[in-house]
Amino acid sequence: MKKKWISALLTVTMVLCLAGCGQQGETGESKESDLKVDTSENTGDNKVNEDFSKNVNVNRASDFAKNEVELPIEGIGRGVSTSVKGDEKYKIVVMTRNSTNPYMVGMWAGGEQAGKDMELEVQTLAPATQDSIEEQVTIMESLIEQNVDGFVIHPSDSKGIQPVVDLANEKGIPVVAIGTAPETGAFMRTGVDYYETGYLVTKELCEVAGKKGKAIVLEGPAGVQNMEERKAGILAAIKEYPDIEVIASQTANCKRAEGMQVMENLLQGEKTADGLTVVASCNDEMAIGAIQALKAQNIEGVYVGGADASKDAASAVKDGDLYVTYNTDPYGSTYLAVAYLTKYLNDKTLPEEYFIPFPSERNNPLITSENVDEYMEKFKWYD
Repeated sequence: MKKKWISALLTVTMVLCLAGCGQQGETGESKESDLKVDTSENTGDNKVNEDFSKNVNVNRASDFAKNEVELPIEGIGRGVSTSVKGDEKYKIVVMTRNSTNPYMVGMWAGGEQAGKDMELEVQTLAPATQDSIEEQVTIMESLIEQNVDGFVIHPSDSKGIQPVVDLANEKGIPVVAIGTAPETGAFMRTGVDYYETGYLVTKELCEVAGKKGKAIVLEGPAGVQNMEERKAGILAAIKEYPDIEVIASQTANCKRAEGMQVMENLLQGEKTADGLTVVASCNDEMAIGAIQALKAQNIEGVYVGGADASKDAASAVKDGDLYVTYNTDPYGSTYLAVAYLTKYLNDKTLPEEYFIPFPSERNNPLITSENVDEYMEKFKWYD
């Protein structure tokens, strides 16, 4: 049944279909910012304020949040479930930065399943112009006027989304952030601890490479919060191995084609391939592009890692091309976000901490040849 609050949005933006997913990764283009990543680990005191405007974003989750917080869901990936039900048929909006890349499609699917399981109205939206922060703001403004009950957002820019998050708070509408969070005002943040993803994947690569050699880092777009956090984790891990030298750290904008092109260009450098043992990528798409370039030049003995555990990445791990990836589970992350929103809308229950990551250490997120078959059979987030 077509609902008024949904159809009214058609005057604001064209909602793109899920078919024809592009070769983008977890982020797209974004504006440059003065982002500074705090790599110190939180100590567990990032509690949620009842006045959400007082919540200040943090980019590291505490050990307590990663391993001990009792979550309102069970399982992971497409096997996730919950006993949480809405006391009313709340209207929840899941807004991603685009509707083409695998991660965003996974968010949509997780939100839609959450709506069915929790007996809510969940609408999934993205700007018609991919990654447009201006259109994301316009979408949220329109929905706030329609008095929706809550948002789950993956904004293109943390500063650009801030004014409309402030507006939502003024109207008493909670906002959960995944990936990139506003500087202040989110009800909570979930999704993975991006620093942790980069750190753990890169540690795995450095160990299997024998703790020596040369490394190349493939970065996401400059200034994008979650990609800066992941890069910081990658570099922190490599720093622990004095016999591994970073010979290049360059953006490929989270795209497969650019990952291939950047790696091709780097390999043209004199002796670049000599002693190259590690390629640490900020997402799977760039990692797969790098593998294609290495294969084209018959270069072996290089261990490549990414993050997301997408369908193509899982296949690449199974085939022995991608050594390791990290299950970021956008399906389960969005499902979890909707569950926390529902609990709050039911009886004002607040999360135990502001940043509760999912998946985290307790979910065994590293995917290698040792567990990829089990992951693909039981825990995958993609269709």
